[in-house]
Amino acid sequence: MQNVKGTYDFFGKEQSLRKKVQSTLQEVFELYDFDGMDSTILSELDLLASKYAGGDEILKEMYQITDQGMRNLGLRYDLTIPFAKVIALNPGIELPYKRYEIGKVFRDGPVKRGRLREFLQCDVDVVGIAGPEAEVELMQLAVEIFKRLEIPITLKWNNRRFLSEVLESIDVPSDEKLSVMLTLDKIKKVGNDGVIKELVSKGLDAQVTNSIKELLELNNSSFEIVSRKYGIQDKPGALEVQSLQNIIHDLGLEQICKFDPFLSRGLSFYTGTVYEIFDASGSFSSSLGGGGRYDAIIGQLIGRDDIQYPTVGISFGMESIMAMLESRPAQISSALVVVIPIGETVTEVLKTAAKLRASGFRTKTDTSGRKLRKSLATASSNGIRYVILIGENEEKLGKLRLKDMDEQKELVLSIQEVIDLISTTITSVGYNSMAHNCKPITIL
Repeated sequence: MQNVKGTYDFFGKEQSLRKKVQSTLQEVFELYDFDGMDSTILSELDLLASKYAGGDEILKEMYQITDQGMRNLGLRYDLTIPFAKVIALNPGIELPYKRYEIGKVFRDGPVKRGRLREFLQCDVDVVGIAGPEAEVELMQLAVEIFKRLEIPITLKWNNRRFLSEVLESIDVPSDEKLSVMLTLDKIKKVGNDGVIKELVSKGLDAQVTNSIKELLELNNSSFEIVSRKYGIQDKPGALEVQSLQNIIHDLGLEQICKFDPFLSRGLSFYTGTVYEIFDASGSFSSSLGGGGRYDAIIGQLIGRDDIQYPTVGISFGMESIMAMLESRPAQISSALVVVIPIGETVTEVLKTAAKLRASGFRTKTDTSGRKLRKSLATASSNGIRYVILIGENEEKLGKLRLKDMDEQKELVLSIQEVIDLISTTITSVGYNSMAHNCKPITIL
């Protein structure tokens, strides 16, 4: 018996860290006033495979199934199309509408570090705002999340409309633009020579290919340099880039949010700004998140190309984030208190644990019956600070024997005195037991 390749079960300390990361994401999502959503995992295959959805590369990785009624269905491969479906099916939703969703998605693709077949995505999207302020707010949100996770990032961004204008200026045929964009997007992986080799294989005109060679020399160049070289400063896409860049500058985000003239991302539905998040130290190559603007999908899904639903979103890759954090030392959330019976006092132990939990302290009971020495060693190794022992004498007196494992001292106190002492201690050292019900996580 074994797991399907690219799928994992999570438990113990690893699951505790995953939940803490998810809680951090959710806390920031709600801080930015995004509402939670749960969309369907199963969808009609026609929806997931529509030309307005993920594109050929994603469709190759989609899990397709047939139900007992011989209906063709698919498992969601991202959270974007299900979100677009919800908006399309509920025209009464007041716009602008901001939502977040944390849920599993499925892709039958190659498995590598940070890339699984069954994985968790954490998305935020806003529909109903056409201006660059929506993109910038998502950039701010991303910066805040990784600041809290203590992961230094670089957020690369570009605009597909602008890149299309660049390609048009060097006579790339309209029906080849998207294909060329996706090839240019691989420059970091395959280098200039690899990009040219792939473009030649597409059968592009030699003059166009030579023009793209010149364009590749502008890798890492600023927006101003690229737009001036090709004389497109006044084109709509260039103006969008300029507007977004001005806001980024005014907010002081330029050191983190950096323009990349070749970024386009793999999904075909992006219509404007796109962005991707990377580890700034360069030690982890996979993307930590990405997204962009997709103004056309919702209207197209309901067969109304004339209706615009300006939409922009960003997705955070939980598995990539966890792959980055797995090698870092971390203090995982664990119980703050363990209550141990000495003799036949299990009922009193359960009563005491209930009172401690009601006061907001994450509490463990150890009723295993093993030797006290082993129970104390386990508490110490798990970072549990307080051990409460209840023997027959303590039960008769209505008292508790409290051992402070950090201070190496022992006191006999009432339950209320224990609660007051622990509350005072955790406040003085910065614990927030009422909010987290556990010791705080430290990601170094």
